[in-house]
Amino acid sequence: MRNFKKDNYIQKNTNKPVETKFTVKEETELLVFLLRNINKSRNDVKVLLRDKHIFVEGRAVTQFNHILKAGQSVEIKWKKAPEEQKQKGLSIVFEDQYLIVIEKQEGVLSIATEKQKDNNAYSTLSAYVKRQNPANRIFIVHRLDRETSGLMIFAKSEKVQKLLQESWNETIEERTYLAVTEGSVENDEGTVVSYLVESKALVVYSSPNPALGQKAITHYEVLRRSSKYSLVKFNLETGRKNQIRVHAKDMKHPIVGDAKYGAISNPINRLGLHAWVLSFKHPITKEDLRYETEVPSKFMKLFD
Repeated sequence: MRNFKKDNYIQKNTNKPVETKFTVKEETELLVFLLRNINKSRNDVKVLLRDKHIFVEGRAVTQFNHILKAGQSVEIKWKKAPEEQKQKGLSIVFEDQYLIVIEKQEGVLSIATEKQKDNNAYSTLSAYVKRQNPANRIFIVHRLDRETSGLMIFAKSEKVQKLLQESWNETIEERTYLAVTEGSVENDEGTVVSYLVESKALVVYSSPNPALGQKAITHYEVLRRSSKYSLVKFNLETGRKNQIRVHAKDMKHPIVGDAKYGAISNPINRLGLHAWVLSFKHPITKEDLRYETEVPSKFMKLFD
Protein backbone atom coordinates (compact mmCIF):
# COMPACT_ATOMS: atom_id res chain seq x y z
CA MET A 1 0.00 0.00 0.00
CA ARG A 2 1.32 3.45 -0.87
CA ASN A 3 2.09 5.52 2.22
CA PHE A 4 1.18 9.00 0.99
CA LYS A 5 -1.58 11.28 -0.20
CA LYS A 6 -0.64 13.07 -3.40
CA ASP A 7 -1.89 16.63 -3.93
CA ASN A 8 -2.56 18.12 -7.34
CA TYR A 9 0.40 19.29 -9.34
CA ILE A 10 0.96 23.04 -9.35
CA GLN A 11 0.97 24.01 -13.00
CA LYS A 12 2.61 27.01 -14.66
CA ASN A 13 1.48 27.26 -18.29
CA THR A 14 3.13 23.92 -19.10
CA ASN A 15 2.33 20.24 -19.04
CA LYS A 16 5.26 19.61 -16.69
CA PRO A 17 4.73 19.98 -12.91
CA VAL A 18 6.57 22.78 -11.12
CA GLU A 19 5.98 21.23 -7.71
CA THR A 20 4.75 17.90 -6.41
CA LYS A 21 3.38 17.56 -2.87
CA PHE A 22 2.87 14.53 -0.65
CA THR A 23 1.61 13.86 2.85
CA VAL A 24 3.49 11.15 4.76
CA LYS A 25 1.31 8.39 6.19
CA GLU A 26 3.88 6.38 8.15
CA GLU A 27 7.43 6.80 9.43
CA THR A 28 10.10 6.05 6.85
CA GLU A 29 13.44 7.29 5.48
CA LEU A 30 13.26 10.13 2.96
CA LEU A 31 15.17 8.27 0.23
CA VAL A 32 12.92 5.20 0.57
CA PHE A 33 9.84 7.45 0.47
CA LEU A 34 10.97 9.24 -2.69
CA LEU A 35 11.95 6.05 -4.52
CA ARG A 36 8.50 4.62 -3.82
CA ASN A 37 6.61 7.68 -4.90
CA ILE A 38 8.34 9.33 -7.84
CA ASN A 39 9.49 7.76 -11.08
CA LYS A 40 13.20 8.48 -10.66
CA SER A 41 16.32 6.35 -10.25
CA ARG A 42 18.28 6.24 -6.99
CA ASN A 43 20.99 8.46 -8.49
CA ASP A 44 18.43 10.95 -9.80
CA VAL A 45 16.80 11.18 -6.37
CA LYS A 46 20.18 11.78 -4.71
CA VAL A 47 20.82 14.62 -7.17
CA LEU A 48 17.45 16.15 -6.26
CA LEU A 49 18.42 15.95 -2.59
CA ARG A 50 21.92 17.31 -3.15
CA ASP A 51 20.63 20.26 -5.16
CA LYS A 52 17.98 21.16 -2.56
CA HIS A 53 14.86 20.33 -4.57
CA ILE A 54 13.29 18.34 -1.68
CA PHE A 55 11.46 20.15 1.14
CA VAL A 56 10.09 18.63 4.33
CA GLU A 57 7.67 20.87 6.20
CA GLY A 58 8.88 23.75 4.04
CA ARG A 59 12.57 23.23 4.79
CA ALA A 60 15.10 22.01 2.22
CA VAL A 61 16.53 18.62 3.23
CA THR A 62 19.61 17.03 1.63
CA GLN A 63 20.11 14.00 3.90
CA PHE A 64 18.91 10.82 2.17
CA ASN A 65 18.41 9.10 5.54
CA HIS A 66 16.29 11.88 7.06
CA ILE A 67 13.44 10.28 9.01
CA LEU A 68 9.94 11.30 7.96
CA LYS A 69 7.10 11.27 10.48
CA ALA A 70 3.44 10.58 9.77
CA GLY A 71 1.57 13.75 8.86
CA GLN A 72 4.59 15.65 7.54
CA SER A 73 4.50 17.30 4.13
CA VAL A 74 7.08 16.51 1.47
CA GLU A 75 7.40 18.86 -1.49
CA ILE A 76 9.51 18.46 -4.63
CA LYS A 77 10.34 21.71 -6.41
CA TRP A 78 11.43 20.57 -9.83
CA LYS A 79 12.76 23.99 -10.80
CA LYS A 80 15.21 25.57 -8.36
CA ALA A 81 14.65 29.09 -7.10
CA PRO A 82 17.31 31.57 -8.27
CA GLU A 83 18.78 31.96 -4.77
CA GLU A 84 19.31 28.21 -4.54
CA GLN A 85 21.57 28.00 -7.57
CA LYS A 86 25.20 26.99 -7.09
CA GLN A 87 27.54 29.71 -5.95
CA LYS A 88 30.86 30.21 -7.74
CA GLY A 89 33.27 27.46 -6.71
CA LEU A 90 30.94 25.84 -4.18
CA SER A 91 27.48 24.46 -3.57
CA ILE A 92 25.40 24.79 -0.42
CA VAL A 93 24.60 21.41 1.13
CA PHE A 94 22.76 22.60 4.25
CA GLU A 95 21.70 25.97 5.61
CA ASP A 96 19.70 27.21 8.57
CA GLN A 97 19.73 30.39 10.65
CA TYR A 98 22.89 29.31 12.49
CA LEU A 99 25.30 27.78 9.98
CA ILE A 100 26.00 26.74 6.39
CA VAL A 101 27.57 23.50 5.16
CA ILE A 102 29.13 23.70 1.70
CA GLU A 103 30.91 21.48 -0.78
CA LYS A 104 33.96 23.39 -2.03
CA GLN A 105 35.51 22.72 -5.41
CA GLU A 106 39.22 22.06 -5.77
CA GLY A 107 41.27 25.17 -6.59
CA VAL A 108 39.13 27.43 -4.38
CA LEU A 109 40.65 29.02 -1.28
CA SER A 110 38.74 28.71 2.00
CA ILE A 111 39.49 32.34 2.89
CA ALA A 112 41.33 35.29 1.37
CA THR A 113 45.11 35.60 1.44
CA GLU A 114 47.32 38.65 0.99
CA LYS A 115 47.75 37.72 -2.67
CA GLN A 116 44.13 36.77 -3.38
CA LYS A 117 41.33 38.73 -1.75
CA ASP A 118 38.37 37.60 -3.86
CA ASN A 119 37.00 34.37 -5.34
CA ASN A 120 37.27 32.32 -2.16
CA ALA A 121 34.63 30.36 -0.25
CA TYR A 122 34.40 32.97 2.51
CA SER A 123 33.87 35.94 0.17
CA THR A 124 31.40 34.02 -1.98
CA LEU A 125 29.29 33.01 1.03
CA SER A 126 29.55 36.49 2.53
CA ALA A 127 28.12 37.99 -0.66
CA TYR A 128 25.42 35.30 -0.71
CA VAL A 129 24.12 36.02 2.83
CA LYS A 130 24.35 39.79 2.33
CA ARG A 131 22.05 39.51 -0.67
CA GLN A 132 19.44 38.20 1.75
CA ASN A 133 20.15 40.92 4.33
CA PRO A 134 23.03 43.45 4.19
CA ALA A 135 23.57 43.01 7.94
CA ASN A 136 24.26 39.28 7.61
CA ARG A 137 27.79 37.99 8.20
CA ILE A 138 29.71 34.74 7.80
CA PHE A 139 32.39 33.30 10.11
CA ILE A 140 34.96 30.66 9.19
CA VAL A 141 35.09 27.59 11.45
CA HIS A 142 37.80 25.46 9.80
CA ARG A 143 39.67 25.32 6.49
CA LEU A 144 40.42 23.05 3.58
CA ASP A 145 43.56 23.38 1.49
CA ARG A 146 43.01 25.22 -1.80
CA GLU A 147 43.43 22.02 -3.88
CA THR A 148 41.28 19.85 -1.58
CA SER A 149 37.59 19.58 -2.46
CA GLY A 150 34.72 18.68 -0.18
CA LEU A 151 32.70 19.59 2.89
CA MET A 152 33.18 22.65 5.11
CA ILE A 153 31.16 24.38 7.85
CA PHE A 154 30.70 28.15 8.17
CA ALA A 155 28.92 29.89 11.06
CA LYS A 156 26.46 32.77 10.74
CA SER A 157 27.43 34.39 14.06
CA GLU A 158 30.45 34.71 16.33
CA LYS A 159 28.54 32.79 19.00
CA VAL A 160 28.07 29.73 16.77
CA GLN A 161 31.65 30.00 15.47
CA LYS A 162 32.94 29.97 19.05
CA LEU A 163 30.70 27.06 20.06
CA LEU A 164 31.93 24.97 17.13
CA GLN A 165 35.61 25.80 17.52
CA GLU A 166 35.76 25.40 21.30
CA SER A 167 33.96 22.02 21.26
CA TRP A 168 35.32 20.80 17.91
CA ASN A 169 36.52 17.38 19.09
CA GLU A 170 33.23 16.70 20.89
CA THR A 171 31.01 18.17 18.17
CA ILE A 172 32.57 16.49 15.12
CA GLU A 173 31.52 12.85 15.05
CA GLU A 174 33.13 11.89 11.73
CA ARG A 175 35.50 13.52 9.26
CA THR A 176 36.24 11.15 6.42
CA TYR A 177 38.43 11.97 3.43
CA LEU A 178 39.05 10.06 0.22
CA ALA A 179 42.49 10.16 -1.34
CA VAL A 180 44.15 8.67 -4.39
CA THR A 181 47.69 7.75 -3.42
CA GLU A 182 50.65 6.68 -5.50
CA GLY A 183 51.39 2.95 -5.52
CA SER A 184 49.53 0.02 -4.04
CA VAL A 185 49.24 0.48 -0.27
CA GLU A 186 50.37 -2.75 1.35
CA ASN A 187 48.10 -3.00 4.42
CA ASP A 188 44.31 -2.98 4.15
CA GLU A 189 44.04 -0.64 7.12
CA GLY A 190 46.13 0.98 9.80
CA THR A 191 46.88 4.08 11.91
CA VAL A 192 49.60 6.69 11.56
CA VAL A 193 50.69 8.65 14.63
CA SER A 194 53.30 11.39 14.69
CA TYR A 195 54.02 14.90 15.94
CA LEU A 196 53.64 17.50 13.20
CA VAL A 197 56.01 20.43 12.92
CA GLU A 198 55.87 23.32 10.43
CA SER A 199 59.14 24.58 9.01
CA LYS A 200 59.98 28.20 8.26
CA ALA A 201 59.28 27.36 4.61
CA LEU A 202 55.68 26.43 5.64
CA VAL A 203 56.22 22.73 4.96
CA VAL A 204 54.77 20.38 7.60
CA TYR A 205 56.73 17.28 8.54
CA SER A 206 56.51 14.46 11.08
CA SER A 207 58.66 14.12 14.16
CA PRO A 208 58.70 11.33 16.76
CA ASN A 209 59.46 13.96 19.42
CA PRO A 210 56.34 15.16 21.32
CA ALA A 211 58.23 18.25 22.46
CA LEU A 212 58.56 19.51 18.88
CA GLY A 213 55.06 19.38 17.43
CA GLN A 214 51.35 18.63 17.74
CA LYS A 215 50.18 15.05 18.04
CA ALA A 216 48.40 13.84 14.90
CA ILE A 217 46.44 10.59 14.55
CA THR A 218 45.13 9.36 11.19
CA HIS A 219 43.28 6.08 10.57
CA TYR A 220 43.16 4.67 7.05
CA GLU A 221 41.45 1.92 5.06
CA VAL A 222 42.20 0.92 1.47
CA LEU A 223 39.04 0.77 -0.65
CA ARG A 224 40.54 -0.03 -4.07
CA ARG A 225 43.92 -0.80 -5.55
CA SER A 226 45.54 -0.91 -8.95
CA SER A 227 49.17 -1.46 -9.89
CA LYS A 228 49.76 2.31 -9.86
CA TYR A 229 47.30 3.80 -7.36
CA SER A 230 45.24 3.19 -4.23
CA LEU A 231 41.91 4.69 -3.20
CA VAL A 232 42.22 5.25 0.53
CA LYS A 233 39.67 6.34 3.12
CA PHE A 234 41.23 8.51 5.84
CA ASN A 235 39.54 9.28 9.17
CA LEU A 236 40.96 12.10 11.24
CA GLU A 237 41.18 11.65 15.00
CA THR A 238 42.97 15.02 15.17
CA GLY A 239 42.76 17.92 12.74
CA ARG A 240 46.22 19.33 12.05
CA LYS A 241 47.40 21.36 9.08
CA ASN A 242 48.22 19.12 6.08
CA GLN A 243 47.82 16.07 8.35
CA ILE A 244 46.60 13.58 5.72
CA ARG A 245 49.09 14.79 3.13
CA VAL A 246 52.02 14.38 5.54
CA HIS A 247 50.87 11.00 6.83
CA ALA A 248 50.35 9.71 3.27
CA LYS A 249 53.96 10.69 2.59
CA ASP A 250 55.01 8.91 5.80
CA MET A 251 53.28 5.78 4.47
CA LYS A 252 55.52 6.02 1.36
CA HIS A 253 52.38 6.58 -0.71
CA PRO A 254 51.97 10.34 -1.25
CA ILE A 255 48.71 11.69 -2.61
CA VAL A 256 48.71 12.10 -6.40
CA GLY A 257 49.29 15.66 -7.53
CA ASP A 258 50.92 16.56 -4.21
CA ALA A 259 54.45 17.54 -5.29
CA LYS A 260 54.86 19.49 -2.03
CA TYR A 261 54.75 16.19 -0.13
CA GLY A 262 56.61 13.90 -2.47
CA ALA A 263 54.24 12.93 -5.30
CA ILE A 264 55.81 12.38 -8.70
CA SER A 265 52.56 11.89 -10.66
CA ASN A 266 49.48 13.98 -11.36
CA PRO A 267 47.13 11.76 -13.40
CA ILE A 268 43.95 13.76 -12.65
CA ASN A 269 45.41 17.29 -12.86
CA ARG A 270 44.50 18.09 -9.28
CA LEU A 271 45.35 17.06 -5.73
CA GLY A 272 43.74 13.66 -5.13
CA LEU A 273 42.15 14.58 -1.79
CA HIS A 274 38.43 15.08 -1.08
CA ALA A 275 36.58 15.79 2.19
CA TRP A 276 33.95 13.09 1.66
CA VAL A 277 31.87 12.75 4.85
CA LEU A 278 31.15 15.23 7.63
CA SER A 279 29.06 14.27 10.64
CA PHE A 280 28.49 16.56 13.61
CA LYS A 281 26.10 17.58 16.37
CA HIS A 282 24.40 20.90 15.64
CA PRO A 283 25.74 23.38 18.22
CA ILE A 284 22.31 24.95 18.84
CA THR A 285 19.60 22.39 18.01
CA LYS A 286 21.76 19.41 19.09
CA GLU A 287 20.50 17.51 16.03
CA ASP A 288 22.87 14.90 14.61
CA LEU A 289 23.71 15.92 11.04
CA ARG A 290 25.58 13.81 8.50
CA TYR A 291 26.55 14.75 4.95
CA GLU A 292 28.20 12.60 2.31
CA THR A 293 29.25 13.93 -1.09
CA GLU A 294 29.69 12.17 -4.41
CA VAL A 295 33.09 10.57 -4.96
CA PRO A 296 34.91 12.72 -7.57
CA SER A 297 34.58 10.98 -10.93
CA LYS A 298 38.25 11.66 -11.71
CA PHE A 299 39.19 9.50 -8.72
CA MET A 300 37.12 6.53 -9.85
CA LYS A 301 38.31 6.62 -13.47
CA LEU A 302 41.75 5.55 -12.26
CA PHE A 303 40.22 2.26 -11.04
CA ASP A 304 37.85 1.42 -13.91
